[in-house]
Amino acid sequence: MLSIFYLKNIVKHLFLDEQWSPEEIANRLELEDYPIKISYSTIYRAIYAFEFDDEKPKQGHRGVVKKLRRKGKKYKHQNQNETRGKIVISHTIHERPLEGNLRCELGHWEADTVVGKMGGACLITLTDRKSRYLLAEKVPGQRADPVKDSMIELLKGLPKAKRRTMTPDRGKEFSFHKDVTKKLEGLPFYFADPQSPWQRGTNENTNGLLREYFPKHQSLDKVTPQILKEVLRKINTRPRKCLNWKTPFEVFFNRVLHLI
Repeated sequence: MLSIFYLKNIVKHLFLDEQWSPEEIANRLELEDYPIKISYSTIYRAIYAFEFDDEKPKQGHRGVVKKLRRKGKKYKHQNQNETRGKIVISHTIHERPLEGNLRCELGHWEADTVVGKMGGACLITLTDRKSRYLLAEKVPGQRADPVKDSMIELLKGLPKAKRRTMTPDRGKEFSFHKDVTKKLEGLPFYFADPQSPWQRGTNENTNGLLREYFPKHQSLDKVTPQILKEVLRKINTRPRKCLNWKTPFEVFFNRVLHLI
């Protein structure tokens, strides 16, 4: 029979090493029919009681409590001016197929870039709306040519049924969207309205998860493919409440994982 000590080590690993939230841990344990059940409130109490710290933090320090999930970035208000310039678009988000709006099939993607230190490398991120599966690659800068090439590289190995539409913002880095459409057998782009990041909420929320590993204003120049691959693994194998505690990987590839 499994001991409480063994369960504590599993929870500690998922919280500290895999960056799962207490709610994700508790519900995934139940989904995998783990022999010992634990509520997420119990996990929170253990965290605040310093149960997962190697030693009790000194006064004024929070220990592993600081590992609890941060809030995402603030949205710009609509009256703020867009300074990145305008591009010629093919379609607006209001023309996107109903299947993409309803998340009822795979292959409807949202796109954005995660910027590091100004003028340096950034990440191009693509998130599938239904599964929340994330694809990402480092590019040398927030420029249209490398972004175009990375989007093609990230998507070209997928079957056409898993690349149906793309919804980016109107940043100039997506100026060469017609080239992506041509290279990927007609993949259509549906651009969000200006200053409307909530219209790409799936990608915005996922970028918030990436920021846990790559904080804002921190240079991305030294991020290696191996580092990024490990971060993507963690994000894509993290249970999600919106997926009934399945992971993006499981939904996107229709496979069951045993993570615990």
